[in-house]
Amino acid sequence: MISHPSRHCTVELQALPSRIGQVRRIVSAQLRYWHMDALIDRAALGVTELLSNVHRHARPDKSCKVELELEPDRLTVSVRDNDPRLPVLHDAAHSPDATPLATCGRGLAMVAAVSESWGARPDGENGKVVWFTLTAPAVVRPHPATAPRRVAEVRPAPEPVRVGTPAQVPVVPVVPVVPVGSGVARGAEVPVGVAPVASAAPMTTGPGLQAPARSAVPG
Repeated sequence: MISHPSRHCTVELQALPSRIGQVRRIVSAQLRYWHMDALIDRAALGVTELLSNVHRHARPDKSCKVELELEPDRLTVSVRDNDPRLPVLHDAAHSPDATPLATCGRGLAMVAAVSESWGARPDGENGKVVWFTLTAPAVVRPHPATAPRRVAEVRPAPEPVRVGTPAQVPVVPVVPVVPVGSGVARGAEVPVGVAPVASAAPMTTGPGLQAPARSAVPG
């Protein structure tokens, strides 16, 4: 059997109204850090009631110590003060402080209502400890062997890019344009790359220009 060590938290303070609210927030933050969120409301309420009793009844001073002890199955909250007188639980129905809208002063009746067990014991010759317990919920954490593993995403390697590879451009044959009147018969094959020689255009006459004389052809 594996034993789990308990966890402790201790706060020393003067049980004054301004400090009681601070301790309530400290207790809430500590339980949240321990992943005991389900116990925050009841633990904070129980601490508020115990500190209110110290403020109202403890003598000769209001100095006290709040202690949280978390074990695998329960949380124990205790308040130590310097008054040796042990508290007495009164009937909440006949208590003048037991009003529905009261936020403090309901004392041990409220502590008994929100906890699984509570008690008080002497602490040396000049002090006492008042405590209460709450059942700790089980905290489920995944076992390392069963924890889900993160699967790496496998992506295909990109195709290599070849630098300097000439683009494959389709070769389009050059079709020669045969001008009209070039003397080449329609449909005749013209060698590619050889431009047909166009016939000389007739010269026109105009001012200052003479048409070349035709040579006489003997009859």
